[in-house]
Amino acid sequence: MFAATQLPIEGTLPSLAGAVEWLNTQSLTMSDLRGKVVLVEFWTYTCINWRRTLPYVRAWADRYKDQGLVVIGVHTPEFEFEKNLDNVRHAVKEIGITFPVAIDSNYAIWDAFKNQYWPALYFVDAQGRIRHHHFGEGDYQESEVVIQRLLAEAGHTGISAGLIAVKPTGVEAAADWATLKSPETYLGYERSESFEGAAVLDKRQVYRAPANMALNEWALAGDWTVRTDSAVPNAPNGRLVYRFHARDVNLIMSPPADGRSVRFHVLIDGRPPGAAHGADVDEHGDGIVTEPRMYQLIRQREPIADRELEIQFLEPGVAAYDFTFG
Repeated sequence: MFAATQLPIEGTLPSLAGAVEWLNTQSLTMSDLRGKVVLVEFWTYTCINWRRTLPYVRAWADRYKDQGLVVIGVHTPEFEFEKNLDNVRHAVKEIGITFPVAIDSNYAIWDAFKNQYWPALYFVDAQGRIRHHHFGEGDYQESEVVIQRLLAEAGHTGISAGLIAVKPTGVEAAADWATLKSPETYLGYERSESFEGAAVLDKRQVYRAPANMALNEWALAGDWTVRTDSAVPNAPNGRLVYRFHARDVNLIMSPPADGRSVRFHVLIDGRPPGAAHGADVDEHGDGIVTEPRMYQLIRQREPIADRELEIQFLEPGVAAYDFTFG
């Protein structure tokens, strides 16, 4: 059942004292974790790559919690609104995370691990030594075997045999890697790529979308302000256009600072999405931004081809941050 190869020692578990808050538990100290096998996962709640790992981490936490495993999710924010503790609390409840969560808004734990990725998994043995790591999605069977191996090394008996059969659904379903040809695309000028046109930074500007765009190019139409981390329409009916090739299209968005909801309308190749609508859009293409999070706009069926997505915001003020695909 357990891998025959020796797991190396990659370092020791850094302190978790940098957490500004803990959710689902009292604060956990190094003494609390002594003698436990610990799985640490770095995440941020809008990250689709993390979200697609969650069904497995959630299943491992449930299956092995009475056999010596402690799962700790370290929430290190990517966007400013993810530093808001109420937003994280809401996400934890809505997504169904019950294992301990360390709030790492100041990047103290991230820096202590010298981490660079969402998601990132670190597997710690009962002596507090990091014995394995994995960055990104995938390798779930290998990861569970490592957990079983470390529990056995720690002397735990009655470890569940075999591996968990996880069947993720909805936004947590694995990407269709065979057809995925569109990369994560940030809309703020600090990390933006493939923008069709010349962005005017931090100032209102009227943009016009071109009639034709190449794959993975995107454009704005209407009165917009391009900020460091996002693009914001200043008037009703601002449009955002993207030429993509993927099964799923997601967009991280936040409502205006005053909390107003913003309605939007999605077209794919100039038509309502119909059966290709995502979880946050109906078949007519209508959706509404009510809270800062990732919104699934499109989940289409085969055949997957180059298509043009258009989002029209019926009211101003929404911040659009980041496209992801699956």
